[in-house]
Amino acid sequence: MTIMENLPSPTNWAVPFFIITVAMEWLWSRKNTRIRYERKDAFTSLALGTGSVVAGILTGGLVFALSLWVYQYRILDIQISWTNVLWLGPLAFVLDDHAYYWFHRSAHRVRWFWAAHVIHHSSQHYNLTTALRQTWTGFFALSFIFRMPLFLIGFPPALIFFLAGLNLVYQYWIHTETIDRMPRWFEAVMNTPSHHRVHHATNPRYLDRNYAGVFIIWDKLFGTYEAETDAEKIQYGIIKNLDSLNLFWAAFHEWVGIAQDLWTAPWRHKWNYLVKPPGWSHDGSRESSETIKERWKQGL
Repeated sequence: MTIMENLPSPTNWAVPFFIITVAMEWLWSRKNTRIRYERKDAFTSLALGTGSVVAGILTGGLVFALSLWVYQYRILDIQISWTNVLWLGPLAFVLDDHAYYWFHRSAHRVRWFWAAHVIHHSSQHYNLTTALRQTWTGFFALSFIFRMPLFLIGFPPALIFFLAGLNLVYQYWIHTETIDRMPRWFEAVMNTPSHHRVHHATNPRYLDRNYAGVFIIWDKLFGTYEAETDAEKIQYGIIKNLDSLNLFWAAFHEWVGIAQDLWTAPWRHKWNYLVKPPGWSHDGSRESSETIKERWKQGL
C-alpha cells in the first residue's frame, strides 16, 4: 500500500474533538460573561454544519473527479513516498494554505464566491459553533478552482484534499473568545483567535482583513493584515444581518439577492452584480465595505 492510498478524512476524525470542545466552551460561557452563547444561534450553526457535510457528500465525488481530470495534465510527476513525505508534505501544506488565502480573499471580494461563503459569517456570535457554520453551495460557486493549480503542478489530489482537511481542522479552534492572545512569536506567524476575530468583525476598522487559513504571514505579505485592538469592541455578523434563524435563508439568501439583481439590473451592469464586491450597486445606492471604511476614515 502506498502512502497516498486510504488517507483518512481529518474532519471526520476530528468530530469527537469538536463535540467535546463545544460542550466545554458552552459550559464555560455560563461562568464567563465574555464568552457569548445563544442557544438557538448555536443550534442553527450546528444544523448548518450538518447540512454542509451532506452537501459535501453529494458533491465531493464530482470535485475529486474534476481534480483527477486536471491532474492528468500535470507539469511534474510528483511521487509521494515514505522517504520524501517529510519535506514534500509540509511544502504542499504551505502551498495549499496559500491557495486558501486567495480563495478566502476572493470569497469576500467577489459577490459570486461571497454568496457561498456568507453563511459562515451570518452569526452575530463568535464561538466554536460558528466554525461549523459552513457552506452548502461551495460546489455551485466553483470554490474548488483555487486548488486546481496545485494539481497542475503535480501534487496528487488525494494529498491536497487530506491537507485541506487538516487546514480546516486547524481553523476550528480559532473561532473563540475564550483565548485572548497567544505568545507573540506564535501570533507573528500563525492564524490565531485574535487574528480571526478581526476577520469576523463588521467594525469598519476590521472589514476585509485577515483572510489567513493557517499562516497569518499571507495577510502581512499581501497587505490585508489588521491587528485586534482592545480599545474597540468587536461586532460580529455581516453588514446587513439576517435577523433570522431560518437555515435555508442563511444558506441561500445571497443567491436570492443575486437573482433579483440580475432580473432587475440594466444589461450593461448584470455582470458586475456577479463579480464586483458585495454591496456594489450600479447607482451607488448600497453600502460596500469600501464606502463604509471611507466614511469611517472621514469620521462620518
